[in-house]
Amino acid sequence: MVIEWLTFAVEPENRETFIRIDHEIWTEALSQYPGFLSKEVWISPDLMDQVICVIRWKTREHWKSIPQADLERVDAQFNAALKFNYRLIDAREYQVRRYGNRE
Repeated sequence: MVIEWLTFAVEPENRETFIRIDHEIWTEALSQYPGFLSKEVWISPDLMDQVICVIRWKTREHWKSIPQADLERVDAQFNAALKFNYRLIDAREYQVRRYGNRE
């Protein structure tokens, strides 16, 4: 499993709208692609101006196989739906490793 980790800067008064529209547009779009497993949105009461999206992909190949034109189309739709500015301040990739699980 691969994690796509995105951190956004969003004005605190716009945070809930950002999360709602992100779900309606980005999550809906990404969930249509093979290899998409899940997406969570994390918020902190200590960092009211940040939103973290944690997207789980079956493999890196699944994630990176999404056509760039599709990503640009969804990004344009998302930006058109928002009536405020935001910034992507961090983007990371993680691999999940499990050893000795006792579940």
